[in-house]
Amino acid sequence: MDTQNPSAPPRAQSAPADNPDRSRHHTGGVIHENTRHTERFVVIGNHLTQHKELSLLAIGLGCHIQSLPTGTPADIKSLASRFKEGTTRIAAALRELETHGYLRRERVRTATGRIITRTISCNQPGHRREPADTGCPTPPRTAHRTEPRPRRALPAVPQPTQAAATALHQQATDLLTGLRRHDPRLLLSATDTAHLAPGVIAWLEREVTPTTVRHALTTDLPDDPLRRPAALLAHRLTAQLPPPPPYRTPAGPPPPPRHRLRNCDGCDHAFRAPETETHCGNCRTTDPGRL
Repeated sequence: MDTQNPSAPPRAQSAPADNPDRSRHHTGGVIHENTRHTERFVVIGNHLTQHKELSLLAIGLGCHIQSLPTGTPADIKSLASRFKEGTTRIAAALRELETHGYLRRERVRTATGRIITRTISCNQPGHRREPADTGCPTPPRTAHRTEPRPRRALPAVPQPTQAAATALHQQATDLLTGLRRHDPRLLLSATDTAHLAPGVIAWLEREVTPTTVRHALTTDLPDDPLRRPAALLAHRLTAQLPPPPPYRTPAGPPPPPRHRLRNCDGCDHAFRAPETETHCGNCRTTDPGRL
């Protein structure tokens, strides 16, 4: 009969499957050595740092954006200048964060008509704040719309006088259709062109040259894609409308025509008269038959 060695260690016992709380003997795993922060820190939820669907780059980028002070640029170019992952990977990570509700990007028009992109970081998706604050969107829905969303009407544009609208219509239409040569994003539909043409005519009748109108519509356009270029042009035509030209005193009636000198067929004296007259006034008076 075998004897037991009392100096040998007992056989390792595996934790029963029904007792997961029993600790296992291992050497791996993270050990936290924490020190309480008192400044320059941000609270980030584990739902982001341990997200099961986000990539590691998206999680890291989400944490970085949540730690930024309000007003710090967080567009693709600014982030690519800060990190070495490049614009393609950063753009993909931002789309991941948008899909899962951690980020929202909105386009806002400034007072000068310039379109800028505002990035809204959401630390708890699904907990949207009041409209006055920058809150977080609810998680995106997968259900498809049964009806298309109606298109918003374009902003109103200045209206010219009836006489100017008739005389300058073709010139205004040609100016609008030619804007795409200066910026391909300004390709307008026939409906948009018809809506904007009166606004361009209102500028032209105020003695503004077509070159000046074109410059006002195409200068300082935003770098971001233009979702509704016609709306931006309508805003500029209204917000930057120049004043009417200076008042000018209407001109008086035109002077009477001055006929050339010719010799009278009766007395041979010189007189001024239309080509149809052959005799001067004296000869026509003395000879009533010539009147």
